[in-house]
Amino acid sequence: MVAGPARVSRTGRLGALPAALLLLCCLIWGLNQVAIKVSVAGVSPLLGAGLRSVVAAGLVWLWCLVRGEPLFRRDGTGAYGLLIGLMFAGEFALIYWGLAYTTASRSVIFLYSAPFFVALGAHRYIPGERLTRGRIAGLALAFAGLCLACADALYLPSRRELFGDTLELLAGLLWGATTVVLKKGVGPKTGGRVALTPPRMLFYQLAVSSVALIGGSLALREPGVVAPTAAVVAALAYQAVIVAFASYLAWFWLLGRYPASDLAPYLFWTPLFGVLAGWVLLGDPLSANLGAAAALVALGIYLVNR
Repeated sequence: MVAGPARVSRTGRLGALPAALLLLCCLIWGLNQVAIKVSVAGVSPLLGAGLRSVVAAGLVWLWCLVRGEPLFRRDGTGAYGLLIGLMFAGEFALIYWGLAYTTASRSVIFLYSAPFFVALGAHRYIPGERLTRGRIAGLALAFAGLCLACADALYLPSRRELFGDTLELLAGLLWGATTVVLKKGVGPKTGGRVALTPPRMLFYQLAVSSVALIGGSLALREPGVVAPTAAVVAALAYQAVIVAFASYLAWFWLLGRYPASDLAPYLFWTPLFGVLAGWVLLGDPLSANLGAAAALVALGIYLVNR
């Protein structure tokens, strides 16, 4: 990806190639929802997420070995790496726990509150990423598009579903907070702060989260590997190699160069791609509102990045 520490873009605007790379990441993450549905049929959720992190961490280590980039340095970043790894593990724990109480469609709406938390956190903690009326309007339009795509899920919930919705909202908050923390840590060394390159940042996140997720699986006494079919193994491989290694490395590379508040609205494409992937690959019903929802998301992203 990069030969050294990332440089922040001078213009702060996404060009055509970075935007295309970001859309590709969103497509990969949308397909990941299908992969997770397939893998949890044969491997317990937390264990599967932990195994994914283990494999991806090994791939990042090999990537850095080939490139000659040392992963372990005495530069004071150990505590920071532990923090982002635990935040990442907590996010996935909340997502899976919430899905035990609420529906997948409702969980998407609350989980993808994350771009709002990114925008608020960037406004408060990252210089030069102030919230404007255009950005607020763009985020609102993109979120409205997401709600339109999942309109069938917007009914009065039970207490059980409300609890699950709350957990998914907390997962969205943690996702947004993790993005802001990552943005502050990746990039050049400034003001005496030791910054991390994207591969080192990703390795910290994967290594720590793998221990936390597998430990959580053992503590909760999950069944573990119950049906390691070829489809389950392929789904786990996709999550590890394509999602957790390749796409996350690209995401961290983008975070090091462009404002987090400009990148975050693109995340609204992920559930739309997930709906399409579920329709194509799993035969899930397709909402008639999807076209209008996509238009709202696109308009919202335009307003944010105008």
